[in-house]
Amino acid sequence: MTNLSELSRQRMLNFLSTIKDKTDDDGLKAINEVESFINAKRYGLVWEEHEEFVDVQIAQKVPVFTEDETKKIINDLEKPINFLLEGDNLHSLYLLEKTHKGKIDLIVIDPPYNRGKDDFRYDDAIVDSEDGFRHSKWLSFMSKRLVQAKKLLSETGIITINIDEHEVAPLIMLMEDIFGAQNNLGTIIWNKQNPKGDAHKISTMHEYIIVFANNYEKIKEMDGFASRKKPNAKAMLAKAKQLYSQIGKRILPTDVKALAKVYDYPSEIIEQMKVEYDLEMVNREFANWLKTQDFSSGEKAYKYIDDTGRVYRGVSMAWPNKKKAPDDYFIPLIHPVTGKECPVPARGWRNPPRTMKKLMSEGRIIFGPDETKQPERKYFLDENLTENTPSLYNNADSADSYMSKIGITFEYPKPVSEVKYLIQNIHPNPKIVLDFFAGSATTGHAVLEVNEEDGKQIKYILCTNNQDGIAENTAYKRLQVESENFAANLKYYRTDYIPRQPEEESELSEDLLDHIAEMVELDFGIDIKTSSDVRLVFDEEELDDLFIDDEMNNLTIFVPNFVLLRGEHEYYAEQKNIKIVRIPDYYFANELKEAGEL
Repeated sequence: MTNLSELSRQRMLNFLSTIKDKTDDDGLKAINEVESFINAKRYGLVWEEHEEFVDVQIAQKVPVFTEDETKKIINDLEKPINFLLEGDNLHSLYLLEKTHKGKIDLIVIDPPYNRGKDDFRYDDAIVDSEDGFRHSKWLSFMSKRLVQAKKLLSETGIITINIDEHEVAPLIMLMEDIFGAQNNLGTIIWNKQNPKGDAHKISTMHEYIIVFANNYEKIKEMDGFASRKKPNAKAMLAKAKQLYSQIGKRILPTDVKALAKVYDYPSEIIEQMKVEYDLEMVNREFANWLKTQDFSSGEKAYKYIDDTGRVYRGVSMAWPNKKKAPDDYFIPLIHPVTGKECPVPARGWRNPPRTMKKLMSEGRIIFGPDETKQPERKYFLDENLTENTPSLYNNADSADSYMSKIGITFEYPKPVSEVKYLIQNIHPNPKIVLDFFAGSATTGHAVLEVNEEDGKQIKYILCTNNQDGIAENTAYKRLQVESENFAANLKYYRTDYIPRQPEEESELSEDLLDHIAEMVELDFGIDIKTSSDVRLVFDEEELDDLFIDDEMNNLTIFVPNFVLLRGEHEYYAEQKNIKIVRIPDYYFANELKEAGEL
């Protein structure tokens, strides 16, 4: 449907209003439908909505999780418990809304690219390039899942989406529709350094990583947001330290050393060519070394070493706005050697006099050889080890050899280095990472490596279907290997279904109760059966027995609301250091209301 101008839309609506009173019920129904179309999306994407089989299932049945105990991996209960959820990811997202609404810090997904090949299935049917609804099916499929994903993100949550050229444009528009254009953090161009090779078009060597915040206003002030460690800072600091340590020694300069080697100078000549290293020579050697390195221009700007051995750069202190600074921002600085006034920027200094005085006292202002050069602010590399995450990302890594090594066949697995890059450089401190297009479980593997390298305790939740055995034979197998390598924990859930309207003599609440343990474990990140200090109690008699037992101390007890807590329970709980946690009603409250049981 073509987008309408406001004038045309209003003219049509006015006309429909005039004929409403003159038509019968069937005609009125048709008019209402036309009005609905006219008032539909005014700007952006317009696509055909498609109902999936999973939508029908949710309408008829309640999705629940059932644990596969044979796949549980518990290596170290001091570490987080991670989850692999097998089933349609829309059902998993539906259930995660009950346990993790507003709790996910980072979502990393790699959805089907919809290339028109065997990479996108809709209702278990391949969507090929000849399908007239190819793009609308994909958008319908994605929109439902992204709406759910947004509900899961914390206030400072971020989502990243890998995509290629086939759907990047509509995906950005869809994301701006769901998340808001103000929360678009940008798009990273991933240069894979591997041209696809098209004889008739530009050879594509890149993919895209779209990044959105749940609420930009909440995250923009977070320390470390969308920043990365300067990749070469460590090497630069080490080189500077090595050069600075030679001050006062008689050293053969690097350029002379190269000539001496070519012409095979005798040792006595070489000894005569040595000079006493000073700070000027250190800076010259450092600058020459930087020229030979494949570093970013931002890193190479730190090209000076001061008399304390610290690496620094100079930055303009000019007032950044177009309007002139206040009058007291124009007070000139006096050159420390000549005693004369240095030039003031045309619009004034960036900082007020009190700040300029503080910078002077801390030695953070760089003066030129005389008063003719405008002073600059001194920025030290060791205080600025991070930089904004750039929009260009080069990574030609392949996961093929790794997958072959662990005995898994999988087409186009993402390199673990790419997902690690996103985890380490997009969100400053993610506690839970979700991937609901888990595929070969690269995200789970990446989380374990980040935890090991950075000393963190990030949890992962992965969702995938079991088409062609991908959940069991690919994702789980890989996680099994890496859980052993990193002494990590994993629980494996399958999606099950319970009729919304149970048969006679059966109640929905009773059927759901059999799956409450999985929800509690998922919500609180625990394993009830393995943990010696956690209990799930469903009746008062069992609760009484726990409190009577002298050995039952220092416990956390999860209790549903239908179990009556008496005064003596609270007394014993305090005496025995037992924490009583009510199982949330919100797990299946809506479903029970619809069934008339709540």
